[in-house]
Amino acid sequence: MTPQAASKSVLGYFGWAFVVTIGGLALGAFLGWNTTGTMGGLATAFFICAVLAVLEISLSFDNAIVNANKLKEMTPVWQHRFLTWGIIIAVFGMRIVFPLAIVAIAAWINPWEALKLAATRPEQYAEIMQNAHLPIAAFGGTFLMMVGLTYFFNHEKDVHWIGFIEKRMAHFATVKGVEIAFVLVLVLIFSSVLDGGDSTAFLHASIYGLLTFLLVEVLAGFLDASQKTMSAAARGGFGAFLYLEILDASFSFDGVIGAFALTQNLFIIAIGLGIGAMYVRSMTIMLVEKGTLAHYRYLEHGAFYAILILSVIMYVQTLFHIPEVITGLGGAALIGISLWSSIRYNRRNALNHVPAHGEQHEEQHDRAEA
Repeated sequence: MTPQAASKSVLGYFGWAFVVTIGGLALGAFLGWNTTGTMGGLATAFFICAVLAVLEISLSFDNAIVNANKLKEMTPVWQHRFLTWGIIIAVFGMRIVFPLAIVAIAAWINPWEALKLAATRPEQYAEIMQNAHLPIAAFGGTFLMMVGLTYFFNHEKDVHWIGFIEKRMAHFATVKGVEIAFVLVLVLIFSSVLDGGDSTAFLHASIYGLLTFLLVEVLAGFLDASQKTMSAAARGGFGAFLYLEILDASFSFDGVIGAFALTQNLFIIAIGLGIGAMYVRSMTIMLVEKGTLAHYRYLEHGAFYAILILSVIMYVQTLFHIPEVITGLGGAALIGISLWSSIRYNRRNALNHVPAHGEQHEEQHDRAEA
């Protein structure tokens, strides 16, 4: 941890998020007034923006932790690029451009027509988005499932939270491609339950999600192998940058689609989810600079379990609806339990560790120097 990070308060990391919150809620209220011309419309838009921001934050705790885990391996240059360009892509790309692209592709219209449709006929726009939910959930669920399984199916992983599960997964990691086989079996099971066109759409979207993950892994491996011939900036992170952007997109699928259950106004959705994305960015910076993941040994485990549960929920949502509040609270609960387990572990170690005479002298010397 740097001296600057040590002296920086937790609230200090969320300054820009607070500014964006105030501006976003004010803009949302203005849109509500401009659309309806009533105080009721203003209050409704304000409330929906606030709820969507909370929804995005609750769904993205695990996203922030995974981002921090990857960012600590990147060079400062690429860290800065992800935290600046990445947030622009996350807010404008995933919360505005992505929904427009989905509608444009599904309805065979150009993006400008999709934007006009969102502004003038929000009911029809929302219906098109809902109809596209199945392939989006299959793609995102597959990508996220591979992310989670790759973390646990790792024979070098020696820190286990839920030992009887994780030790077996680490043991079977020596079988090449075991996580891919597991995902493909699940894909076949779910596609067999779905009917006709839905089955085909699910199968194709899942395969594309799997291929996307594997291509990103191949690209990251290629960059690692070629780092001696690359510039310092590229060595530290284009592959990781791309991986994090696709990961963020996968996390965003569920929130963007679920937001249409609260409002059909694309712009209010973009404001609410954009506010939430700023808090995710702030949490990511705090986790990296304060070294939180190193201090709380099971926090990362909780995040990856939350990713696996989210991926399964996205699969199940192709069969029937699951309220977004369950998705968000489930992930947050797992991370909270892993944090509590980490704190208990730290306390037990502190109580069990009795410093030897030399260690006591060293500690006293360090305190005197400080």
